[in-house]
Order: sequence, then C-alpha cells, then structure tokens
Amino acid sequence: MAQPAVLFDVDGTLVDSNYHHVVAWHHAFLDVDIEVPCWRILGLIGRSGDELVSALLGEELADQHGAHVKKLHTRYFVESAPLVRRLPGTRELLEAISERGWRSVLATSAGPEELSVLRDTLDAEDLIAAVTSAADTERAKPHPDIVATALERIEADPTDAIFLGDAVWDMKAARRAGVPAAAVLSGGTARNALEDAG
Repeated sequence: MAQPAVLFDVDGTLVDSNYHHVVAWHHAFLDVDIEVPCWRILGLIGRSGDELVSALLGEELADQHGAHVKKLHTRYFVESAPLVRRLPGTRELLEAISERGWRSVLATSAGPEELSVLRDTLDAEDLIAAVTSAADTERAKPHPDIVATALERIEADPTDAIFLGDAVWDMKAARRAGVPAAAVLSGGTARNALEDAG
C-alpha cells in the first residue's frame, strides 16, 4: 500500500488569509475605479485570479483591467504579510499527520509571490512532502489539475489521499480528481455550500 497523503489547500485552510485576499482585491478594484463589494469577492476566493476577475467584472472589463488588477492584488496581499497568521492547531495537525507516517502536500491556487507569503507564515517546511501551485498547472480550482498534479508529484493514487480545503472550489476540484474531500469552516464558506459541493 502506498504511503497515504493529506492534500491541503492553504488559504483559509491552514493560513488565516482569505479576508486579507478580499481586502487586497477590493483595494485593487478601487485603484481602477471599479467598486466590487467585499462579500462578492469572498465567495470567489480560492479560484484563479483570471476566473475571479472575469466573474466579477465580465469579459470586457476583465480584458481591459484584469492583468493590472491581478498585479495590484498580489502587491497588496504581499504587503499584508505581517498581519497574516497560520490558523490555530495547524502545526499540531501537520505533526500528527507526520507521526502517523502520512505525507502532507500543499495543493494551492496561489501564485508564486502569494505562495511565498503562505509558506513563510506556515513555517512548516520540515513537515511538507511536496508543493503544487498555480505555477504548475494551466487551470486552477475548481478544475482538478492542481489536485491531480499533487498526486503525480508524490506518485499516489486518488484512493491513497484525502483533500482538505475551505472553499467550494476545493471540494469540486477534489471530487473531479477522484479524491475524497473534507472541509473546514475557517475560510468563511457556509457548511451547506461546502456539503453541496461534495
């Protein structure tokens, strides 16, 4: 039997960063004179920047402002790094997984600069077996690519793993990759929405 693995989303699952992302996106949209309510942004956290911008602005405005807004979001999120914290019990959870002989794998839609902030905040490189991020795939969650790539990276089958996330997009990506999923409420998504997503 292969060594089991827990695949983790990071934002909102291991690190208390979703609301920092919301504020960063909100600030970025305001910088291009577009008002987007924070509650609408929160519901899309966990999707790729391209998909988030398209969903909120529509294709025409996304084509005009998307690249600039994404850069602004990254800048504002990185500037918030001193305020970002890992969620309570994260280190203990990762240690418990390691003690059982399982592997912990990060499977996140974050871009390189955001991932750097998240990994620094986690401060758990000694407990992480592998990392897969937006840089490794063409499509982010809810597509299964990040989850499937994480499995390939550790040479595991879907039945050897479980995916832990906080967003609807995590649940959909795990289900599409054939990996059982468990959800946490620490990202701000309602329980029924997570259950409906799988």
